[in-house]
Amino acid sequence: MRDTVNFALRWISATLILLAGVCLAAVGCTGGQTLPTYNAAVGGGNAQQGRQLIVAKGCGSCHVIPGIQNAKGMVGPPLMFFSRRTMIAGELPNSPENLVRWLKDPPSVEPGTAMPDLGLTDSQANDVAAYLYTLR
Repeated sequence: MRDTVNFALRWISATLILLAGVCLAAVGCTGGQTLPTYNAAVGGGNAQQGRQLIVAKGCGSCHVIPGIQNAKGMVGPPLMFFSRRTMIAGELPNSPENLVRWLKDPPSVEPGTAMPDLGLTDSQANDVAAYLYTLR
């Protein structure tokens, strides 16, 4: 009987430690902050126009992008769940302002990046950002 109780206590302790580790890891990924959810209308951006720009600029040749036909690129990161991410390009906190900055001039944020400067205007970058924030 004593061995059964000791086994049960060890099992419960191990399970609690594992759960605590998972919780700490989940909090660590966001710096302990709840991630904001951005409205699809970022800076007056139009998500539908952003989708059209993503197709026109060929973003799917480098990225997997939900909602974009044939967007199956393997060069850049997949963009599913973009609105839930904490960082942009591993350099900037994920915010509408930072995303627009990244979309307008990626090399200024991360020199040597494979992401090209697509020549987006402020309005176009806002539209693309609005679309990316619909990816939840």
